[in-house]
Amino acid sequence: MIEIRIHGRGGQGNVAAAELLSIAAFHDGKFAQAFPSFGAERVGAPVQAFVRIDDEDVLHPDYIIVQDYSLMENVPVLDGLKPDGLLLINSEKSPEELNLKTTATVETIAATEIAIEIIGRPIPNAIMIGAFCSITGLVSLEAVQEAIMARFPGKVGENNVAALERAHEIMQKR
Repeated sequence: MIEIRIHGRGGQGNVAAAELLSIAAFHDGKFAQAFPSFGAERVGAPVQAFVRIDDEDVLHPDYIIVQDYSLMENVPVLDGLKPDGLLLINSEKSPEELNLKTTATVETIAATEIAIEIIGRPIPNAIMIGAFCSITGLVSLEAVQEAIMARFPGKVGENNVAALERAHEIMQKR
C-alpha cells in the first residue's frame, strides 16, 4: 500500500489535492481513497488530507506533502514517515537549507510562487501534485491533467494544468 499525507492550511487546496491524486490513481487503474482531517476551523487553520492507494490505514506514510512550510514549526509533520520515504515541501529553500532531521528523501519546490505566477492565487496544490508525480512516477501526469480538467473545467482547470506541467518540468531538470 502507498500512503500519502498532505499538510497545509485551510484554503490552500489540500483536500482537493488529495482528491485529485486519488482520481488520477483511479484513472491509472489503481484503487485509491482520499479523505481530509480537520475540525470546524476556517481558512488558514492547519489541515491534513490523506490518500491511500490500497486498503490499509494511513499511519506510516511513504510520502508526505507539505503545502505550507510554516506548519513544520508546530505540527508533527514528520510523525510516522517511513525512514526511506519522501518529504515534499513547498519552500523556496533547498532541502539542505531546511536541515531536517530525517532519513527520508527531502525535496522542495517554490509552489506558492509558481501558483501566483500561473494561477493568480496562492493555491499550491496542482504544483505540489505535479512535483510529486514527477519525483515518484506513482501517478501519471496525464491522469492528473484529466482529473484536474474534470473537476475544474475551463480556464481554472487550464491554469492548474499549466502549473502542474511547470512543476513537472522543474523536477525533471533536477
